[in-house]
Amino acid sequence: MTIIQCISPVDGSVYAERPALSYDDAAAVVARARKAQKSWAKRPLEERVSLVLKGVARLNEMAEDVVKELAWQMGRPVRYGGEFKGFNERSNYVASIAHDALAPLLIEKSDKFERYIKREAHGVVFVIAPWNYPYMTAINTVAPALMAGNTVVIKHASQTLLVGERLVRAFTEAGVPEDVFLNVFLDHDTTSKLIAAGSFNFINFTGSVEGGRSIERAAAGTFTGIGLELGGKDPGYVMEDADLDAAVDTLMDGATYNSGQCCCGIERIYVNENLYDAFVEKSVAWVSNYKLGNPLDPETSLGPMAHKRFAATVRAQIEDAVAKGAKALVDPKLFPADDGGAYIAPQILVDVDHSMSFMTEETFGPAVGIMKVKSDEEAIALMNDSKYGLTASVWTKDAERATRIGDEIETGTVFLNRADYLDPALCWTGVKETGRGGSLSVIGFQNLTRPKSYHLRKSF
Repeated sequence: MTIIQCISPVDGSVYAERPALSYDDAAAVVARARKAQKSWAKRPLEERVSLVLKGVARLNEMAEDVVKELAWQMGRPVRYGGEFKGFNERSNYVASIAHDALAPLLIEKSDKFERYIKREAHGVVFVIAPWNYPYMTAINTVAPALMAGNTVVIKHASQTLLVGERLVRAFTEAGVPEDVFLNVFLDHDTTSKLIAAGSFNFINFTGSVEGGRSIERAAAGTFTGIGLELGGKDPGYVMEDADLDAAVDTLMDGATYNSGQCCCGIERIYVNENLYDAFVEKSVAWVSNYKLGNPLDPETSLGPMAHKRFAATVRAQIEDAVAKGAKALVDPKLFPADDGGAYIAPQILVDVDHSMSFMTEETFGPAVGIMKVKSDEEAIALMNDSKYGLTASVWTKDAERATRIGDEIETGTVFLNRADYLDPALCWTGVKETGRGGSLSVIGFQNLTRPKSYHLRKSF
């Protein structure tokens, strides 16, 4: 029997462990979800929406436990209060648009014909959720999938082993039927076998590029719908007319919050030569104010990374860049809690270029590189010199200029004078190796349902 463990970044202990299901047991869970789906879909939309929101409310009632569990599982400081703001905002927004998003598209209604397109639930949706924002990333799919009439099977990352279990418990206690929303503990081999067997009607995966490739290989030939949000190397571009203090505050927060473990975190910044020196100086001062330490301490503002191997990747990229000529500007002596393991000090590098993996490969840690640029054209070329494309943050007082530049950037979302935010009214999507598909917004509902056309001839 395979035992799945969560190794806490707080102290390296085994915080939680669960036995992985065998293939037969896992298939039985999926069968329960499939059996429950038709009756769930037949319930009125208003009832499904209401039950989902009751599940959200029930999870909020568990906030004290949730926040502590997150600190132990993936290192986020308790002072930030978990993920409830975004979790609630996304749930409430998709609830508010569900009726219109799922309404039939009427083509004709006359004495002779009635023609329309309905949105029909796929069936069983499989959500494979990541550890970095384990509740918010999961709810992006879970809430609209359930509202649309699908049943959901969720598998969480081992680093946040308890999240799927708690999420399902909250929804079940709120009245969502037990077999409508189910949690599973699976190893990679069983997961792949289930997907290859065509067990699911739609799969949503958030994680690494290699993980996404594994999902696609397993699903090959099954014609299962797949949504993928994978790696990122999101850029910021600060123009000569930008609000300097606002840019520093937002971009440094976007680069280091959650120890830099954000899907749309800022990992590289290009600054116009006229603001470059001031931007770098202010950024170093901003980052140096963090208190790195135990996430259970309310005074801690920067916790450990979720696992020491993730921190090792960050350190290796920094060391490689410095060996190639980059300069590290943040004094490590300011962060005595940096233990060479999961606890890692934030860092800013200058004199960087795209020959360094630090500026081209996903870092996913509290470190960012800053480059000087002379023009919009140079900045656009550098921003597009990436195999990823989730978001890009541009900073200027000229919205028209920002739009023109945004049109040239190969990315899923363009931000003006903000960064690192998911707007539930907009489609969350990426290009290139960041993945395909999209969640939230009206488009998210469309991806979690299929069109079904009705051509009704009422008279001859």
